[in-house]
Amino acid sequence: MIDFSLLAKSPVFMGLSPERIQSILESVHFQIRHFDKNDLVVQAGDECSSLILVLSGSVKGEMADYTGKTIKIEDIEAPRPLAAAFLFGQKNKFPVTVIANNEVALLYIQRSEFLKLLQKDQRILTNYLNSISSRAQFLSQRINFLSLKTIRQKIAHYLLELAGDRLAIVELPLSQAQLAEFFGVTRPALARAMGELDQEGYVEVHRRTVRILDKTKMNNLLKG
Repeated sequence: MIDFSLLAKSPVFMGLSPERIQSILESVHFQIRHFDKNDLVVQAGDECSSLILVLSGSVKGEMADYTGKTIKIEDIEAPRPLAAAFLFGQKNKFPVTVIANNEVALLYIQRSEFLKLLQKDQRILTNYLNSISSRAQFLSQRINFLSLKTIRQKIAHYLLELAGDRLAIVELPLSQAQLAEFFGVTRPALARAMGELDQEGYVEVHRRTVRILDKTKMNNLLKG
């Protein structure tokens, strides 16, 4: 059963009414697949031949670095698409391995059928182009983040991104365990690095609340 009200919040169908989405989908062939927690949804390198939308639950994208260590790229929750930018082009391969975080339902629309949708409604076409452009920008930022060599640099980059130009105090949206997974490091290593930054006067940490004491000093940390 598809929740068309939720699907209306998807980057692909944004701006369309649930009734319109239902009518459009009834004109093409699609498939719904279910996965249990920790099931392999997609292996990196698999062919990307369908637009895949998360209908319920969430999945995570993972990749291995040059040492073989697994790094989580991000969690993808309903109703977002998976690897939409890789549906077209010369190399239609999934760039990451996708694992189910919990019980998941996924909507599959074959490339040829999705092309019909793009031709039927210009809003879907515009939404899709905006979606893949946003994904390209996110991946570029993520690559820059992963290129940082030390945990301290990753923490500094992450906190400065959260704070932006105006904030000095940020509330961490992730737990320490989730941050460690996001950074691709162990939890003790993350806690140790965060403690060092606190002791050395870069930040003040109180549970999930972090005050950045000197943004210039934090930025200089990224250069070292």
